Amino acid sequence: MGETVPNWPKLLSLAVHEFRTPVTVVSGYLRMILRERAGPVADPQRKLLAEAEKSCGRLSALIGEMSELGQLYDGRQSLAGDSADLGEILKALEGPPTEDGQSAVRVGPVAEGLVASGDASRLRRSIEAIVYALRREIIDGTDLLITAETRPKNGGRAAWIALGARPVADALKGASADALGPFDEWRGGCGLTLPLARRVIEMHGGRLMAPHGERRKTGGVIELPLS
Repeated sequence: MGETVPNWPKLLSLAVHEFRTPVTVVSGYLRMILRERAGPVADPQRKLLAEAEKSCGRLSALIGEMSELGQLYDGRQSLAGDSADLGEILKALEGPPTEDGQSAVRVGPVAEGLVASGDASRLRRSIEAIVYALRREIIDGTDLLITAETRPKNGGRAAWIALGARPVADALKGASADALGPFDEWRGGCGLTLPLARRVIEMHGGRLMAPHGERRKTGGVIELPLS
């Protein structure tokens, strides 16, 4: 998208400008009504208004994602120059199934010394977005498995992070980059978090990949150069 339509970041910026004000106004009015500044509100109306306010919040978040994506592509935002402990980020993701039925996350084995130079906060959010998207696709109660190892890359080392339900995760752990395709970032319910994640990973010199065929939505690989 960014390669074929070089002006699209400007279009995103314009869309952000046009959407932000009306969404902010509507959200503000809803909050005023919920706090009964315009008179008492009955419980049935309160529930409807609360849902409408929640939707405004999601729209605001999406507008923020649009803004960040455009700025990352046209160079108006840069990456922080710190370091990210990828092992620590991954281990923090481990947890039981969620209340809304998303799969448990199991992490390991994770190699030692997985430290990447760059923006730790953005890398963390990117990995979290990928994990969230994969958990949404696993509907049979299977755990999402995450493993991480190191591989040689351009004279240095790179982290090879495989994510997926078994047996997809096992296959990705031993896969080569040439056997994988692009990660499917166009999924409902994830906003623009996946295009953002891919862009952040690419800005760190890495790649976001997935298996081909019917398994492409339930597995992925993050390859990131290590410092």
